[in-house]
Amino acid sequence: MTKRKAVLGRPSRAGFTLVELLVVIAIIGVLMGLLLPAVQMAREAARVAQCKNNLRQIGLAMMNYESGRRTFPPSAVIQGVGAINTNSSWSIHGRLLPYLEQGNVYDQVNLNMAWDDQPVISGLKIPTYACPTDPNSNVTRDVSPKLASPLYPTCYGFNFGSWLIWDPVTGQMGDGMFGPNAKIGIRNILDGTSNTLMVADVRARQFYGRNESLVGGPSIPPPDPAAVAARVPTSFTWCRPNGHTEWPDGRVHHQGFTTGLAPNGRLILNSVSNQCPAGSDIDYNSRQEATSTTEATYAVITARSYHTGLVNAAMMDGSVRSVVEEIDLALWRALGTRAGGEVIALDD
Repeated sequence: MTKRKAVLGRPSRAGFTLVELLVVIAIIGVLMGLLLPAVQMAREAARVAQCKNNLRQIGLAMMNYESGRRTFPPSAVIQGVGAINTNSSWSIHGRLLPYLEQGNVYDQVNLNMAWDDQPVISGLKIPTYACPTDPNSNVTRDVSPKLASPLYPTCYGFNFGSWLIWDPVTGQMGDGMFGPNAKIGIRNILDGTSNTLMVADVRARQFYGRNESLVGGPSIPPPDPAAVAARVPTSFTWCRPNGHTEWPDGRVHHQGFTTGLAPNGRLILNSVSNQCPAGSDIDYNSRQEATSTTEATYAVITARSYHTGLVNAAMMDGSVRSVVEEIDLALWRALGTRAGGEVIALDD
């Protein structure tokens, strides 16, 4: 009988070795590292597009308002000193509601009554007023015991001009498009609608200090950030992260911006003031509108965004632009005036 020899073969390999597995994991990690920034950029591009669309909707609402009333909305209707301090005057945001497909809300509020006593706006978010890039756009503010609590913020501010907001002695508003008791129409935009700002990005829950007088008098500082900072007090009794947190409020620090500083310009608080830490980037309102019979309101309320290196803005002709933060400050101020007579050359 022939004996057969058993042939012992090496067992077949059904998996990866540890080295191969580590190589595959490393390759996947490199690919994810390459793709993740591209995904993030694509998402931010979509958010920027949505932000611009919001501004277009606001611009269209503004044009429809002016077409029907032959004037743009005032920032507030001040009938007496102290009235607006009790939140009795509605913002531009509130006055545009019926033109933003919010007619049902508008029909249930009364613009002649204090907004904070109207519970219909409690917890009401107006999607058009929220920039998707702003991380605070969905953060409500508790303003209890007001019936309107809680309130959503706004991420878009209207153009109040360069420096002066309102003078209670003369009734004069600033050089921008909006102000208390204003009756500004297309006819008043002598600089041209395509050369005049309407609305721009602002940051929700912005630090701001208020009700401290200017340093050095009321004249507008030259277009230099250091000169602007020198006119702002170095400390505040009242300073909090509440700016742009009350969309129906008729005061500049909640509904507006000024062109004193360029987009994303920084106004640094060097010492702790109230609820604002040292090093805070703040806005400034010298005197809340209509809280004094003699003291005018001046403000540095800067257009800011969480978009990288720019803010989005709508012009008075309804067009929407991205404005880089490196824009010349003198040019930015010129875009903020309605009748300054400046010669402006904008890049497309």
